Amino acid sequence: MTNKIPAFLPFTKPTIDEETIAAVGDVLRSGWITTGPKSAEFEKILSDYFGGRPVRCFSNGTATMEVALRVAGVGPGDEVITTPISWVSTSNVILAVGAKPVFVDIDPLTRNLDLNLIEAAITPKTKAIMPVYLAGLPVNIDQLYHIAHQYHLRVIEDAAQALGSSWNGDLIGSSRKNPSDLVSFSFQANKNLTTIEGGCLVMSTEEEAILAQKLRLQGVTRLGLDQMEVDVLGGKSNLTDVNAVIGIHQMKQLSLLADQRKKLAQHYFSCFEKTKLVSQGLELPIPDFIQSNWHMFQVVLPIERLKSLGMDRASIMQKLKDLQIGAGVHYPIITQFKLYQDLGYKAANTPVAQRVGESILTLPLFPLMSNADVERVVSALETALQGV
Repeated sequence: MTNKIPAFLPFTKPTIDEETIAAVGDVLRSGWITTGPKSAEFEKILSDYFGGRPVRCFSNGTATMEVALRVAGVGPGDEVITTPISWVSTSNVILAVGAKPVFVDIDPLTRNLDLNLIEAAITPKTKAIMPVYLAGLPVNIDQLYHIAHQYHLRVIEDAAQALGSSWNGDLIGSSRKNPSDLVSFSFQANKNLTTIEGGCLVMSTEEEAILAQKLRLQGVTRLGLDQMEVDVLGGKSNLTDVNAVIGIHQMKQLSLLADQRKKLAQHYFSCFEKTKLVSQGLELPIPDFIQSNWHMFQVVLPIERLKSLGMDRASIMQKLKDLQIGAGVHYPIITQFKLYQDLGYKAANTPVAQRVGESILTLPLFPLMSNADVERVVSALETALQGV
């Protein structure tokens, strides 16, 4: 009798119910499948969620950040302070508008931008700060905006992973108690809320929202039934109604799915407590069950011990894969990429980020998982790191 091979467990998997699938079919049958009534409905739902702030949706979360930079007036000759540990789009959009990314090192515990290092990086050319909320964990919002106001800087919050996260009881993207400038969210397939591809930008004024709306569709303003005007150079990044209706139904489940993520993350900590992995050098995330939406569960491997044994992160990922466990890397340090090295950036200038970028590992975490799945992941990681 042979042992049954367990099913492969990916590091993430979207939750799409039959009601959502049926709603997509209704949109397809309606004849209006590009930007239309469902997109407007989705924006209204999101605006209500963020306390009435203006919201515009886009075809992806990269477009939202580039538009945010343009709305903030960032352009050639300007500098934007950001983190080197993020999806490369964070800094690519800064380059795209002609500005210069200024990379500040990260905090080793939160793995987010180290706010205590920001002031030393500010120059007369600094126009904005763009923090990233890695795995849904926000930075200290009060400290961030204190610095921004002191130096008269715009803040563009890369909250791609932070829908449902909060600071002091205030949702990220909402300004009921905390200050907030421009806040960008992604609805890509692996996010806590998905529209398959998509994103939204939360703004402070209707004037900013009107400009963002122009920028997402060639700069066009409609005037009556048969006239239009173009007074800014825009692109093409509007969200379709097919995507929007998925988002509408995802919003109905957001709270329930968030609770499941939190329970799974808590179980991860319980399971790791029963191992010796932490004492052997494995670094766990901060166990924040108040602010974070637990978009991902990430560990940092004991990379120097791995190297001493002729191993690296890829070898651990292969061992996990052999045990039918998927893992991800979120993210390599941006300044290690050739594009950025050619621009003169050096990973060694941000040593904490350099180490984390080389050793961070994303473990499976999504609402369809069970506690048994979490136990299986921790056991597999224990096996993969045996002898390290």
